[in-house]
Amino acid sequence: MDVLLGLQWGDEGKGKIVDVLAPKYEIVARFQGGPNAGHTLEFDGIKHVLHQIPSGIFRPQILNIIGNGVVLDPIVLKKEIDGLGKFSIDYMKNLVISKKATIIIPTHKLLDAAMETAKGDKKIGSTLKGIGPTYQDKIGRTALRVGDILNPDFKEKYQTLVEKHKTTLSFYNHPTDMLPEMEEQFFAAVDFFKTLNLIDSEYVVNDALASNKRILAEGAQGSLLDIDFGSYPFVTSSTTMTAGACTGLGVAPSKIGEVFGIFKAYCTRVGSGPFPTELFDDTGEAMRKEGNEFGSTTGRPRRCGWLDLPALRYSIMINGVTQLFMMKGDVLNIFEEIKICTHYELPTGERIDRLSFEISDLDVKPVYQPMKGWNTSLKGIREYDDFPIELKDYVTYLENELGVPIKLVSIGPDREQTILR
Repeated sequence: MDVLLGLQWGDEGKGKIVDVLAPKYEIVARFQGGPNAGHTLEFDGIKHVLHQIPSGIFRPQILNIIGNGVVLDPIVLKKEIDGLGKFSIDYMKNLVISKKATIIIPTHKLLDAAMETAKGDKKIGSTLKGIGPTYQDKIGRTALRVGDILNPDFKEKYQTLVEKHKTTLSFYNHPTDMLPEMEEQFFAAVDFFKTLNLIDSEYVVNDALASNKRILAEGAQGSLLDIDFGSYPFVTSSTTMTAGACTGLGVAPSKIGEVFGIFKAYCTRVGSGPFPTELFDDTGEAMRKEGNEFGSTTGRPRRCGWLDLPALRYSIMINGVTQLFMMKGDVLNIFEEIKICTHYELPTGERIDRLSFEISDLDVKPVYQPMKGWNTSLKGIREYDDFPIELKDYVTYLENELGVPIKLVSIGPDREQTILR
């Protein structure tokens, strides 16, 4: 089983790459996260955003698995499946869902909003999709799982959890008057959910591996948002790294093959949290505009900055990355000079090239290596040999610094603009 994951703060372009790699695999499986993910695919001039469904869904020959590590919103899933209708996708044949995946219920979203509001200026930048409270219930052993909806006492279990949530919501003085309307949508979606293929996915995955079938595990968010290794507390609630593919699908570590690490040619971040190379000037604004850097799930403008090598090396290390894919190289087309952060300078004047525990709390300054930009359009280029020399120099420099081969460079949103090396 190969694993594909983001090495930065999410939004690296994983959806597009899954779509490009998918023909080599029989199964694509999501192993963590939920509707806070937004995987954008673009082909035949049409743009599609998936939030919970694996990005192999547009390939009819591929089985798509939503694994046990995912938290699922039935309402969002129903909308996503309805949206696939125009593509004549047989989701009953090529989409299956783990009975052990956790369900997001309406009060999870209310709790998310209440908790985020209570943080005031210390907000973490939650997507308010109910992800955090759902994972809290999972760890607290009070959550509902997909398999529960098939039980005759599901509504009873649901009500018990809702009453628990209402106690917390009353503590926050958070309104619940919209709950009846949310519940109406929720139970309609649950009825639809029951008609889907709900399975013990760990058996399907392991039987497939035993039959030498090729599986691609698709991560959501990015490694620097990992609950353990990200810039805590400005992180997501799941394990976004390679290890999460094992726990989120029920696969032994020995079964992991290639680890594809995806990164942008620069950095972006949505929400709060440290971002040493963030640009607050016209350069950052130009980067945002050129890269159309607005969240595919929230629509929020993304914070933009130059590439951060210490952070990237850290992600490569904790994930055991074997191949790198560089995305959105074309966004840097507009710059005469490009900068790469090689070290951080601490308030004491000391220079470091590691992400230490203290880095979230320290005001670090990035130390930059400038490089000549290519400052030209890459439109129509389909071969690496045809890249401008400055872009080739950029790729070679990064490869040497990171110690992992960059096997793919993306220079546009379409499938065709994906250049293999």
